[in-house]
Amino acid sequence: MEIAVTGRHVNVSDRLRDYLDSKLEKVPQLEPRVQRIEVLVSHEPNPRQAKASERVEITCRSKGPVIRAEAAHDDRQAAVDMAADKLIERLRRAHDKRNVRRDRRRRLSVAEATADLPVVTPESFEETEPEQPDRFGSQGDSPVEVREKVHETSPMTLADAVRDMELVGHDFYLFHDVELDRPSVVYRRRGWSYGVIHLEVDPAAGNGVEPAASAGG
Repeated sequence: MEIAVTGRHVNVSDRLRDYLDSKLEKVPQLEPRVQRIEVLVSHEPNPRQAKASERVEITCRSKGPVIRAEAAHDDRQAAVDMAADKLIERLRRAHDKRNVRRDRRRRLSVAEATADLPVVTPESFEETEPEQPDRFGSQGDSPVEVREKVHETSPMTLADAVRDMELVGHDFYLFHDVELDRPSVVYRRRGWSYGVIHLEVDPAAGNGVEPAASAGG
C-alpha cells in the first residue's frame, strides 16, 4: 500500500510522514483492497481562521468506493489524529457490515451486537471540533471564491449512494440513479434518516422566454 503525502503552503517533515505511517498502519487490515492513500496537509494563513489553520485530508483509493476523512485544528499533529481516527472508524464500520453479511445466519447475542457501539453520554453531543473555515475560501474583503470539482462516478442505486456518502463522511452525495436514469442527490436528515432529490430537466426552462402576464395584471 502506497501513502502519498502532499503539503500545501507547508513543508511536510519526515517526522510527520513517519507519524502518518503509524496512524494509518491499520488501514490494510480493515480494507485490504486499498491500493493508495493520499494525504493532503495544508495551512491556512488567515489569522481569523487560526483555530482551524492546520487541515489534513486523507483519501483512500481502492477497487471499491473512495473513503475520505478530513479534520482541522490549530495543531498539525492533532489534525492528523482527528482525520486518521475518522478514517479508521469509517473503515471499521464498513468492515463490520461485511462481516455481518457473511455471518448473517448465525444469531448474535446482545453483547456481541453492541460491543463496538460508542457509549452515548450528554457530552457526546457537544461540539468537539474547532470551527471550520469558510468553505468558499473568501479572504478578507476579496470576492467569494467558488471552488469547482469534477465528481467521477457510474450509475448506481440509492442504497449504494447512501453507503458511499457514509464512507466519505459528507452530508450529501451527488449520483446518477440507475433505476430512474436521473441526476440525484441523497442527503442526511435528523437521526438515521435520509432524503433524496431527483433532477428532472425541463427543456423549456431557462430559454430566456418571459412568462406571459396574467389577465388581471
